[in-house]
Amino acid sequence: MNQERMHQILVSPHVSEKGSLLADEQNQHVFKVLSTATKSEVKHAVENMFKVKVEKVRILNVKGKAKRFGGRMGKRSDMRKAYVTLMADNDIDFSGAS
Repeated sequence: MNQERMHQILVSPHVSEKGSLLADEQNQHVFKVLSTATKSEVKHAVENMFKVKVEKVRILNVKGKAKRFGGRMGKRSDMRKAYVTLMADNDIDFSGAS
């Protein structure tokens, strides 16, 4: 896998209450990933970008909700999420505080 593809795979961290609990209790982090990303690509991207060891990756597709925008019906975008479990003694700090 080339460097350009690796930087495109992780779209952003998915910040939510559930994601925060998983990070604290089970050493798992949640990322929004490219819709064509595979488990092995996500694993390599996380290991190279954050310099950590990944134990397991779970990927799921989240269907966009149907919502009303003014008087018209619309649909939110679909997304793909990856739950990344890190090895013990590894952690990713998104706060940026030193």
